[in-house]
Amino acid sequence: MDIKTIKKMEQVTQANTSGGYRRLAIAFLFIALVFIYSTMTNSGLENNTFLIIGAVFGAYMAMNIGANDVANNVGPAVGSKALTMFWAIVIAAIFEAAGALIAGGEVVKTIKKGIIDPAMIENPEVFIWAMTAALLSAAVWLNFATYIGAPVSTTHSIVGGVMGAGIAAAGFSIVAWGTMGKIAASWIISPVLGGVIAASFLYLIKSKIVNTDDVIANAKKVVPFLVALMAMAFSTYLILKGIKKIVKVDFLTALMIGFAFAVAIYFLVKPMIAKAADKLESTRAGVNTLFTIPLIFSAAMLSFAHGANDVANAIGPLAAINDAIVNGGMSGKSEIPLWVMGVGALGIAVGLALYGPKLIRTVGSEITELDQMRAFSIAMAASITVIIASQLGLPVSSTHIAVGGVFGVGFLREYLDRGESKFLSKVREQFKADKKELDSMQSEFKKLDKIEEKSKAQYQRIVELYKLIDEKQELVKVEKKEFKSAKKIKYVKRDAVKKIIAAWIITVPAAATLSAGVFFMIKGIVS
Repeated sequence: MDIKTIKKMEQVTQANTSGGYRRLAIAFLFIALVFIYSTMTNSGLENNTFLIIGAVFGAYMAMNIGANDVANNVGPAVGSKALTMFWAIVIAAIFEAAGALIAGGEVVKTIKKGIIDPAMIENPEVFIWAMTAALLSAAVWLNFATYIGAPVSTTHSIVGGVMGAGIAAAGFSIVAWGTMGKIAASWIISPVLGGVIAASFLYLIKSKIVNTDDVIANAKKVVPFLVALMAMAFSTYLILKGIKKIVKVDFLTALMIGFAFAVAIYFLVKPMIAKAADKLESTRAGVNTLFTIPLIFSAAMLSFAHGANDVANAIGPLAAINDAIVNGGMSGKSEIPLWVMGVGALGIAVGLALYGPKLIRTVGSEITELDQMRAFSIAMAASITVIIASQLGLPVSSTHIAVGGVFGVGFLREYLDRGESKFLSKVREQFKADKKELDSMQSEFKKLDKIEEKSKAQYQRIVELYKLIDEKQELVKVEKKEFKSAKKIKYVKRDAVKKIIAAWIITVPAAATLSAGVFFMIKGIVS
């Protein structure tokens, strides 16, 4: 290794280190600002220390949600090159914050999804300790998951934190074990549903567009339908999950509104897609470009809905602490104050901007290779799966759905490429057989050539071998070239799958164990 290479390595290391320090400084600055603001805002309240601490932990939790969970919304778009990393972060930050502030302020249950019964904790101070421990432990676990590059469910993280602190405060009877059973089931339901739906859409695109004789003509017919279906899915999804603070409608009404919106979108985009398709080459790469703009919209809509729903994971316990301190006790539900919503919304945006790229790359390119049509299939799976699961009453994780969608399109590619694998295997075996036969003929030719007095039959055999060797050499060259130039099969990276699934499985128990330890630490310090 020469001196220039060593110097270059040192410069890159120094740049990465200084960049890490800058990100850390900005993160601490945000937390410090939250600390100052919460101190000034709640200075008149008695026993406001834990509210201020809760605000700091809530900001830390929100940043970790931005760093880890938002990758699911924009990762496929970045991995497929529909969006650059910079614009993905800009779009996601804006729409995550908008979703949290505009539609994320609905009345949040004190304990997310009814994990524990707060009435079993009679002392309000103990309840405050439990919520503080839940926030900190969930945030620490998310921080660790982001560090190792594992996209995990923020909902499951806070669920584990609340459960662990609740058990530490009041025993195992406080936990709604039926709900916990449903959450455990979602570890399988979420990725499987997401994977099946994403693979189904990709198969539809391949069979109806890519693997047809007239790619452009079929793209003109199918792509407008797919875009309209996406519009229907996202509008229904946003009405049901994203804007329930503004207006509440039942599923059938939301579906009808979504259908009407889809019809309008279909007739709007059909001539636009036809015009764009006429300028494209009749190739897979050409068709891919038709999905770029829909992917950008899907990233924005997924981010808005995610901000509206998952901001509660960051500030739900903080709202419960605020309710317990302001009202002197625990109410069944707690209205989230605007300043608390601001902590969640800004925290998600800051965490995404500072630490989001790592997980965005993991989801977008480190599990399997994505292009626009594969990423589009994943986005469709994310919205449709949540709608189906919510109507069936199944608790699902948006993180597990999106990553399951990535698994789904990757494994579908493996399945569809099995024919190519068999073809390559046959070519390889034929190449070996022909090469062996060629070696045998050349060996026979050398033996005959060494004979000084050759018979007529031997001369005839030499002439025959000349011809056969020339033909066989040409055949071997063709087979070798064909084998080398053949496209290699692309597989889902098994190491990434194992790491992510392991992180999913241990999220709830890890966060719960950590939360119980933090609760006992707080109790020991305070009491």
